[in-house]
Amino acid sequence: MHAKGPVPAVSIVVPCFNGGRFVDDLLACLRAQTFQDFELIIVDDGSTDDTPAKLATLGSDVQVIRQANAGPGAARNTGFRQARADLIFIMDCDDTIEPRYLEETVKAISAAVPEVGFTFTHERKIGHRQQINRCYFKLFDQLFINRVPCCMVVRRAAWQAVGGFDAAMRDGYEDWEFTIALGRAGFRAVVVPEILFNYRTRDDGLMMSRSTYMHGALWRRIRDKHRDAYKLRPLLKLWWQTRREPGRLRLIEALGILAIANFAPNSWFTALTHAARSRRIADNREPVRQS
Repeated sequence: MHAKGPVPAVSIVVPCFNGGRFVDDLLACLRAQTFQDFELIIVDDGSTDDTPAKLATLGSDVQVIRQANAGPGAARNTGFRQARADLIFIMDCDDTIEPRYLEETVKAISAAVPEVGFTFTHERKIGHRQQINRCYFKLFDQLFINRVPCCMVVRRAAWQAVGGFDAAMRDGYEDWEFTIALGRAGFRAVVVPEILFNYRTRDDGLMMSRSTYMHGALWRRIRDKHRDAYKLRPLLKLWWQTRREPGRLRLIEALGILAIANFAPNSWFTALTHAARSRRIADNREPVRQS
């Protein structure tokens, strides 16, 4: 981990709000990486517990930036602006990665064409909910369901091209909106087909405590921001263009989801979505199929 000296190959950006208790596990997984040419930037997003005191004990090889609470998107943007590398790896402070994560993702994106703007691996959910997610990126599917993990390696040029994360999305889904923006800007993703990311689910986390219960309103915000992409003609065109790409969502399913979301109150749509998710038992353990 480098705070100064030569420009590293990768800058790691970690937003942290009241997550000091997870920092030791975070540092341990980073020290165990087989790829070590990186700098670590932790953005303390206005923590109100003992997190600032914990971060103050870290060595000079970790750069800590403290800012007033502005949400996860703004915290990531702060880290991107401070990062020195052209490849930026983003992860949350309560998650961990396997020792080969950086080695494999950096290798994958470095060998890819510039149109590949980001890369990621499959994920293992731990904690409150345990599950294996086979992640992928297909823009048509991504407009309806988020199949990209929040932990990814992103080219700085791709982040700049879409104006970064939407800092106004403080209640969550800012990472989902970011990947939609990347896809609409013409960027593609490459997936390392290994389970190298451990996503911690917890009752007090943003996803479990807030985003899940605001799904209807948050997805409506995404649809409003990308209004043209959700019109029928562009949707059909995108489905046709991407129909050969691996994915999970059928056209009829997507149109049904959109119809319900457009006409049902946000609270009803959220409840229906939550019920459908609850009935699924590790559905994405199955191989990704063709549309």
